[in-house]
Amino acid sequence: MIKTFKVLSLLLAYPEDELQTAAGSMKAVLEQEKLIPAPCLTGLSKLLDEIAAGDLYDLQARYVLLFDRTRSLSLHLFEHIHGESRDRGQAMVDLAEHYAHHGLNLSARELPDFLPLFLEFLSTRPLPEARELLGQPLHVVCALGERLRKRKSPYAWVFLALEAIARGKPSKEAIENLLAETDENPEDLAALDRAWEDQPVTFGPGTAPGGGCPAARDTLARMDSAAKQRGPAPNRP
Repeated sequence: MIKTFKVLSLLLAYPEDELQTAAGSMKAVLEQEKLIPAPCLTGLSKLLDEIAAGDLYDLQARYVLLFDRTRSLSLHLFEHIHGESRDRGQAMVDLAEHYAHHGLNLSARELPDFLPLFLEFLSTRPLPEARELLGQPLHVVCALGERLRKRKSPYAWVFLALEAIARGKPSKEAIENLLAETDENPEDLAALDRAWEDQPVTFGPGTAPGGGCPAARDTLARMDSAAKQRGPAPNRP
């Protein structure tokens, strides 16, 4: 098993107290396998330290705000590639079948294009194969990393690490096309609600943003309730 992919998968999953407890051992794995360049390793170490010492609710709220409420930062890869077209459905089926062929069978609530799940699968494959598979959606990975970097989010280091591990370079034009799409402000709740009015195609019962995570939905509900109590956000210069 390539544990580095497993660590990166966990870093992109909804934060739980188990993640805080394991942060130290995750850092040790990254240092031991030496797949990530030193600058990325330093950035990931800081992110792990932040997670280990942070308030869990604040960490969860940040995650939901970024990856569940901001469509342009969705961790569902095919949403960026196929949008709501029918091609996404067939791509889902093909990827799920590829997982099953190699012994990873998904539950009805799991979407195969969810990046943490994809990385977990890569952790079970030989490194050359994993690098080649990662290279296929690399333009999406690069675009997400750039959007997070502009936000000065420490999560950007996860995507920079994936870019460094992958084999090959993505098309500059493909990245630019993704970056040309609307990039919502995660703090503008009204704009995000408008962006999500047309829900993406979903597959399987109980599917929801964040890979159908009930804890994420609970956090999102608390955030919405708090936003209503605060009233409309003030205009910013």
